[in-house]
Amino acid sequence: MSALSIDDLRTILREAAGEDEGVDLSGDIADALFTDLGYDSLALLETALVISRRFGITLADDLLDGADTPRSLLAEINSALAVS
Repeated sequence: MSALSIDDLRTILREAAGEDEGVDLSGDIADALFTDLGYDSLALLETALVISRRFGITLADDLLDGADTPRSLLAEINSALAVS
């Protein structure tokens, strides 16, 4: 896989951490804060673990420190995919 898309991330978020009833993930969520989407640090950690296992990549321990939106998380993940 060359790059993870926003749709791929949306699917993995739902699989790994579920979906808050009050949040519509089907819209433009790229720049929404994960906290506004109903995802806390534990949910993002589970999402990162699923991605790591599914795509056979090692993600940096501090990956989630600066990734507060889907766009920023995708940038980090796609950087890791590019070097794997």
